[in-house]
Formats: sequence, structure tokens, C-alpha cells
Amino acid sequence: MLYGYMAYFAAQERLLEALKALKEAGYRHLEAFTPTPLEGLEAVYGREERIPWMAFFLGVLGAGLGLFLQVYTTLDYPHNAGGKPLLGWPAFIPVTFEITILTITVGIFLYLLYLNGLPLAAHPATLASRYREALVDRPALFVYATDPRFDPEATRDLLQGLGAEVEEVRRA
Repeated sequence: MLYGYMAYFAAQERLLEALKALKEAGYRHLEAFTPTPLEGLEAVYGREERIPWMAFFLGVLGAGLGLFLQVYTTLDYPHNAGGKPLLGWPAFIPVTFEITILTITVGIFLYLLYLNGLPLAAHPATLASRYREALVDRPALFVYATDPRFDPEATRDLLQGLGAEVEEVRRA
């Protein structure tokens, strides 16, 4: 069963041009493999807008959880120490802050794992016979067969028209 196409390019600029062309053609399930960081790749892929909102939601959740925890324990187990007020809000600030930061950090870590499809024991793109070239000296682009616009012949022709050497990657 076909998993996708691995397209190898001679230069990183050609990879960026091909990625732009594929995005304009409506392809969405793409993955770039480059031997070095590639300037402009994030701009072509587009920015993930859900991450800041998720961080905000997790921050509100963490602050609410921290305050609830302290108010509940104070009211359920009242302890009058030295005439201090029962609900001393200034004393709640450090714990609330720490729980908020902890919730955001752990939550965003787990959310990024989910968005990136991790943990993944072995990526099927590694089954491509020339996959190591993409890690050492040749940029490559992987087009998933699960993409709604994927058509085996049309996608292969498009990639070859963009100057790529195309290899089929089949599921093991």
C-alpha cells in the first residue's frame, strides 16, 4: 500500500519553491526534510494559530485550579494562625502563579506532542531507500497519500515538473 512520495531536490531553494507550489495546488499533508535549517520554511508552512490560544486556556485553567485548591483547603480545614484572615488572598498569589506556569508548560508540551503526531516509533518515510540523503546533503519533501488532493499520477507528474526525483514509499 502506498504511503506517499518522497521527492528529492538538488537545492533547498527548489524545495521551498516546490512546497509553495504544492500549497497553492491545495496539498496540506506535507513534510520537509532538510540537512540544515531552512530560512523561510515556517513562512511557507504557515503559522499555527491554535497554540497561543491553548496556552491562554491552560493559564486560565491553572490559575483557577490553584485558587480553587487553596480556597477549598482553607475553608474545609480552617486554621486561625495568629489572627490572620481566613482567606488571605496575598498568600495565594505565589502558589497560584506556580500552578499556572506548571499547567501551561505541561499542557503545551503534551499539546505539541499531539499536534506533531508523537511519539512515533518509526516514521514510514524512513523506509525510503534514499532517506539518509535527506538528512546529510539533499533536501526532500514527503507528500502523504492521505492528502485529499493526492492522486498518484498527478502528484508524481507535479513533483517531477518541479524538478524533483520522486520515489514511492510503501508501507511495510
